[in-house]
Amino acid sequence: MSNENKDQFRPEDHDNDHFLLTTVVGSYPKPKWLNRAKELYEDPDHSFDEDDFQEAEDDAARLITQEHERAGLDVVVDGEMRRNEMVEFFAHRIEGYEFNGPVKVWGHNYFDKPSVVTEVEYDESWLVDEYKFIADATDRPVKVPITGPYTLASWAFNEAYEDDAELSYALADLVNEEIEKLVEAGARYIQIDEPALATTPDDHAIVGEALEHIVEDIPEEVRIGLHVCYGDYSRIYPEILDFPVDEFDLELANGDYDQLDVFKDPEFTADLALGVTDVHVAEAESVEQIEENILKGLEVVPPEQLVLSPDCGVKLLPRDVAYGKMANMVEAARNVEAKLDAGEIDVERGAATPADD
Repeated sequence: MSNENKDQFRPEDHDNDHFLLTTVVGSYPKPKWLNRAKELYEDPDHSFDEDDFQEAEDDAARLITQEHERAGLDVVVDGEMRRNEMVEFFAHRIEGYEFNGPVKVWGHNYFDKPSVVTEVEYDESWLVDEYKFIADATDRPVKVPITGPYTLASWAFNEAYEDDAELSYALADLVNEEIEKLVEAGARYIQIDEPALATTPDDHAIVGEALEHIVEDIPEEVRIGLHVCYGDYSRIYPEILDFPVDEFDLELANGDYDQLDVFKDPEFTADLALGVTDVHVAEAESVEQIEENILKGLEVVPPEQLVLSPDCGVKLLPRDVAYGKMANMVEAARNVEAKLDAGEIDVERGAATPADD
């Protein structure tokens, strides 16, 4: 796999010589009326039917895709308007899972944790219709986030396989099948979400093997990213550099970049999709602050290996704050590109500073 496949997402009318690709991790706040529509749809006494609810989801998907365009993002998603939760959504679509009701996760939060009760099988496509809908609704490249097999295995009760590794590899084969269908439909940017990796970092070898299954026979021009959030990165670095992916999408803003040095030695050879806005803070960082955060990324990789996004999905933020973070991030990216073009930033691995006047 090569890092050269980033340039296919460069807009034709891009003003600067340098290009720092801007995108989002995936989720985005749902319009309040979409949640209300779901309540009506699930109310047996209401005449709001499946067609009505699908129209509401379609409208929300279009709206959020356009919000991403308006913010200026180079690569957009629909904010996962049709998804309820990152494991549940896929478990409902994979043969072999069943649900037994909510399980308490932390505090007063409940998660409808599924069980794998028989061998997992691929039935019908999970995301192709969703992808086609968004691709038709925008003229920008579309990224498709998929929950990774290790998280799909770890966050379920395993009653059918010897261990989570075996279940992960079986699920990875299904993810591979889905990506092949997405590629056929025109998708060129796939993000595998593995939040469970950082919470159980000793299993990075399982994730690496699962990724080998996932990318088998996927063309080189298809960009594969891996999103990992929170946790102690020193326990998975540099081993993750052997994973067959083009970029690593990492949450670093939330910890004030205190783990940044982990990625400086040995050299970071993949692309770095750097979290430059903190999704746990319910206000939009200033353009200047985000520019400073971008410089942190340039301490680890040169500009051609840097991608910019929020730390994680932004679905829990107020919608105006989520939008403000995106718009300011794009403005900051374009400012830093212009400064790089003008030679105003010295970029040496391990340090990125404003050039001396």
